[in-house]
Amino acid sequence: MKKIFSFLYLLIIVKLAAFSQQDPQFTNNMFYKLGVNPGYAGAGGTISGIILNRYQWDGFEGAPKTLIFSADAAINAFGSPGGIGLNIVSDELGFEKNTQININYAYSKTLGIGKLGIGLSLGLYNKSINGEWEVPEDNLGIYTQPSSDPAIPQGEVSQMAIDAGLGLYLSSNQYFVGASVTHINQASIKFSDLAGTFLVRHYYLMGGYNIKLADPLFELRPSFLFKSDLAGWQLDLNTNIVFNERFWGGITYRVQDAVALLMGMEMENGLRFGYSFDLVTSALSRNGYGSHEIFVSYSLDLERNRNQKYKSIRFL
Repeated sequence: MKKIFSFLYLLIIVKLAAFSQQDPQFTNNMFYKLGVNPGYAGAGGTISGIILNRYQWDGFEGAPKTLIFSADAAINAFGSPGGIGLNIVSDELGFEKNTQININYAYSKTLGIGKLGIGLSLGLYNKSINGEWEVPEDNLGIYTQPSSDPAIPQGEVSQMAIDAGLGLYLSSNQYFVGASVTHINQASIKFSDLAGTFLVRHYYLMGGYNIKLADPLFELRPSFLFKSDLAGWQLDLNTNIVFNERFWGGITYRVQDAVALLMGMEMENGLRFGYSFDLVTSALSRNGYGSHEIFVSYSLDLERNRNQKYKSIRFL
């Protein structure tokens, strides 16, 4: 099928101000907090890593595809406890591809109500556009020549910018709460004198609580993630039921967007597998599009006796 993009659509994408939310979304956000909150680095007290792949609106041409690798570890630096982390994100949407690499450091402080992480992320953000379009034919059935508007990039263009973020993350064995800002410097990405965009600040609030049920083998773990760029907002409400700290299943409601089912398992050696399926409830639902997300993660506690049962650090 030929890709036909109107000039108006192209201008919306590449003009100086882009006020839509730019960060990718994840249904399994309770397992991937470092991507939006550098204060989480080292919070689990382990060496942890995750690979997550998301296919949004599967079957829709040009739909978002996101692949991430993230790792963090608890450390003692400069005589103080803390954590370090790494995020590598590849996000594709239509003819746009964004690649982000950042490192994270969090200073940890033990308080009476839990452990507080104060984090900073710093890295590079690369945005590339490689549009393919045709100008619709006129009333005589003749295709007109493509526009020479200098505000529309011709061919593939790519630019890189420095990107930074801040975050606070407070946690205990029963709960977590966090607040963070990504793209705090609102870096400008210029493709030419007339074409470009900038990274809009995104604000995040997150929280969750572990509730022991009557049967001690079961635990209820509700959580939420709120995101806003001050032009729009998004809210995920999640609930997972965990059996024996190893198997979980749950549901997520993303306000005015989707309902998702989650499931997964955790091995006794710290290896975890998870999958989720989003059933779209927005206007796209009439086309039957859904989203798939799968991840693999591993956590290693260097101070733990390998003969002891592994304890989940999912919400620490």
